[in-house]
Amino acid sequence: MTLAFADRDFPDGAYRIEDFAGAGRIIVAVSGGSDSTALLVSLHQFLRSHLPAVEIVAVTVDHGLRAESAAEADDVGALAAGLGIRHVVRRWDGPKPATGLSEAARLARYRLLADAAREMEAGLLVTGHTLDDQIETVAMRAARGGGRGLAGMAPATFVGGRWMLRPLFGTSRAALRAYLRRLGRDWIDDPSNDDPAFERVRVRQRLEGQPGERRRLAALQTAAARERILESEAAAALIDRHARLAAPGLVRLDRALWQAGQQDAALLAFRALLSVLGGREQLADAEKAAPLFARLAEPGRRGVLSRTLADSRKGGVYLLREARDVPPADAVLGDVWDGRFRSSPGQAGLRAGHPSPSPAAFPADAPQSLVAAALRTEPSASQPDPPRRILSPWATFLPCFDLAVAQALARLFGLPPFPRPPCSSRIDPKA
Repeated sequence: MTLAFADRDFPDGAYRIEDFAGAGRIIVAVSGGSDSTALLVSLHQFLRSHLPAVEIVAVTVDHGLRAESAAEADDVGALAAGLGIRHVVRRWDGPKPATGLSEAARLARYRLLADAAREMEAGLLVTGHTLDDQIETVAMRAARGGGRGLAGMAPATFVGGRWMLRPLFGTSRAALRAYLRRLGRDWIDDPSNDDPAFERVRVRQRLEGQPGERRRLAALQTAAARERILESEAAAALIDRHARLAAPGLVRLDRALWQAGQQDAALLAFRALLSVLGGREQLADAEKAAPLFARLAEPGRRGVLSRTLADSRKGGVYLLREARDVPPADAVLGDVWDGRFRSSPGQAGLRAGHPSPSPAAFPADAPQSLVAAALRTEPSASQPDPPRRILSPWATFLPCFDLAVAQALARLFGLPPFPRPPCSSRIDPKA
């Protein structure tokens, strides 16, 4: 869990054999900038020396935002060809938003990379995010109040059904550029990286010449990442111990959860459950969830947060999707219905009203009125193949920091487990 400034020549120590063993084929995101160029060249050399059976495919995402982008993609293709590496370009087509362009471009980039990995049956995605990127991210999040976000970007993130690895978090951009200069290799400088209209550029410029502040932010990130992983593990244990699925869409929490003596972890488990049952992409707001959680310690209390109804009874606390605004059959965004379920390919539509046995078929200790209410908000499909529940907060991105709590939720709802991340040995907070 150490995030330190590079203290030796890159690429010594940047890669580990266990990160790539068994991947078969990997996708390396290459824009042509110094970071991704150094990644491609050095990783190619590493794999050729240690894992020659692993194939690299270089993928360039052309966002179509600058006139030069197509020519720059061609330059990357020439670099890849010189290394004997296959190169593929994916373009972000269609209209671009007038606001929030950077975030939209980021989401499009990851979607296109994940699509390419799926099409090519690649087992792993690799990107060239550096120590500088991490420090800048933590600085921006700290300016907004911090919280769980101070953990920064995860060294591995599950996206599009496979892990995306960021192996250069221990290496500064200066070290990468020095490495390329030693090899006599050029890179592309994107002018937007110097445009102060972007928050990240302003933060980067502010941090220049401030090694003390950079070290402070790096230390802050290390501590926050460790805390986030430990909290996720504790929340996972509480979900395993105190939560059960009383009926489809109805979760029962033991009252012992309120006496577990692990307030922060219990609150995280509660927020995660609210968001999954309500189909929300973000964890339930902590400042709103905390008083609701405290109130539910007493039977007879109720509340709604993140579209989830929490009902405290003598036998336990029950969570279910609130009945309001459950969408009609045709309200499927992409292949997702109500933020909670993914329809099967070719499925004509989803509608509320679970085609299950009567509420009396479920455990006697579950309030029958709540069982019936939960079933009314669960989907039925127009075809026999049932829709699959998704864990909404992590349906697009699952940082390895949150893997433990996501695994516990997968167990609770009977979903397949997530695969082990490639950098497991580097994210053990006890190490």
